[in-house]
Amino acid sequence: MDVYKILAIGGGGFFGSISRYLTVRFIDSRVTSLLPYGTLVVNILGSFILGLLYAAALRYTSITENWRLFLGVGFCGGYTTFSAFAFENFDLMQQKYYSVSLTYMLSSLVMGLAALGVGIWCGRFM
Repeated sequence: MDVYKILAIGGGGFFGSISRYLTVRFIDSRVTSLLPYGTLVVNILGSFILGLLYAAALRYTSITENWRLFLGVGFCGGYTTFSAFAFENFDLMQQKYYSVSLTYMLSSLVMGLAALGVGIWCGRFM
């Protein structure tokens, strides 16, 4: 097991988690809605960043494996959050906000995939 790889992932996760917390707090303090926009934004933005990284890694062989792990697995993994997404949907359904939950689920899936695709597309021009 390579200690540098583990440290790269952990360091990226550290910065990604802090960035997620700050982004969600910033958005949620400005938007009042049943829909959890903060988590939606971080998951879509994280998908876009991962798409950019994927395209850049294909194009630039100078991006080392440790940097790919730091940014892709660490930062993006710490920045995005499936567990919060799952809990927020569970909470919405418990409160019988079924249409809001369905909207959240579908928009997260569609926009997340679209953001990944746009990130890959944009990364080809970097």
